[in-house]
Amino acid sequence: MGEDVTAALALDVGRALGVETDRVVVGRDPRESGELLADALASGLRESGTDVVDLGLAATPTVARSVSWHEADAGVAITASHNPAPDNGIKLWQPSGQAFDAADRERIAQRVRDGVTDLEAWDGIGERAGADARERHAEAITEAVENAGIVDDPPAVAVDLGNGAGGVTVDALQHLGCAVETLNAQPDGSFPGRPSEPTAENCTSLSALVASTDAEIGIAHDGDADRLRAATADGTFVSGDELLAVFARDAASAGEVVAVPVDTSLAVADYLAEADIDVTYTPVGDVYVAERASEPEVAFGGEPSGAWIWPSETLCPDGPLAAAKLVALDAQRPLADRVADVPDYPIERDSIEVADKHALMERLADRITSEYDEVQTLDGVRVDLGDAWFLIRASGTQPLVRITAEARDSGRAADAFETAREAVATAH
Repeated sequence: MGEDVTAALALDVGRALGVETDRVVVGRDPRESGELLADALASGLRESGTDVVDLGLAATPTVARSVSWHEADAGVAITASHNPAPDNGIKLWQPSGQAFDAADRERIAQRVRDGVTDLEAWDGIGERAGADARERHAEAITEAVENAGIVDDPPAVAVDLGNGAGGVTVDALQHLGCAVETLNAQPDGSFPGRPSEPTAENCTSLSALVASTDAEIGIAHDGDADRLRAATADGTFVSGDELLAVFARDAASAGEVVAVPVDTSLAVADYLAEADIDVTYTPVGDVYVAERASEPEVAFGGEPSGAWIWPSETLCPDGPLAAAKLVALDAQRPLADRVADVPDYPIERDSIEVADKHALMERLADRITSEYDEVQTLDGVRVDLGDAWFLIRASGTQPLVRITAEARDSGRAADAFETAREAVATAH
């Protein structure tokens, strides 16, 4: 905030979005810069004659769901999600609950670059009215889980909100009858309790709390609650791939498809194949998973980073919904037992600093596609070796190329990793 994402940019985005909208829902996470960015964006919308439904502090999935609830044309979440406190951003949502896709984002960005506006006269300015969608979100989650006929014996739950906007999770779990103990529950955009991203390293306090109390499961969110991670009753933090496998196995039936990014563990595909559930791969990023999840044959979409999408409910990664569904699953059968069913394969990762990551990836893609038969170029290059795979992709934010390799056997994983690393070294 203050460099790339400024109040001036938010004003321009509001004006650009106002060209094509009559009503827009706006909400924000608790970051220090969120209020002024929301004010600037709302001003740009109102100048364009667009009415603004202001949710104030709200989880991003609450914003996404509220677009259709308020019969709006779009939604805007002011958030940097799981990123550090100084960061902030602007994320746009469609009435379906899906984020703006690449074409939609480029259309708005081009208007900003070209200064295209459609400003109204003084008597055509849009109105700005406050609204609170938190309770409606909690009720929607409760209804979705209760309609499944589960949670007869609700477990005790520990919830680490990470000082973010995910309080709706506590509401929903209490509606379901859970006893809830919270950590870092006070919204605070400086994230004093822990870093916003809910990783095992950042959630040691949650793991310790679950292990030392009667809580049967631990839940952790990031700053805007679009992500969820979890811990079992003994405090063991569940990997993202394991959680993806558990959610997907429950959500999909034989013959259906689950959307996952290209860096997902082979263990997920193997575990789902036992139930005749297929996987379809996407580029890394929940926006791409959501796009694929909008296709009729896809029953679920998820990212190991903690984004979970049930397309029958919403195309937004909904951390509070994921929390309720996971608690319901745990009530039927402990999460630890479910995780134990998922294969555990060796995986190796590394990052290599490069001067020009995009040029390097172009050279690699040409060479690797000519050397191997099973190659995907959705996001970097992913090579399927049958009993192993490796992925080489450029970092989205740093001058790095990231390497991932996995196999069912540790020796084979090491071989695949060395093959990938040698490919990067020779492409310099």
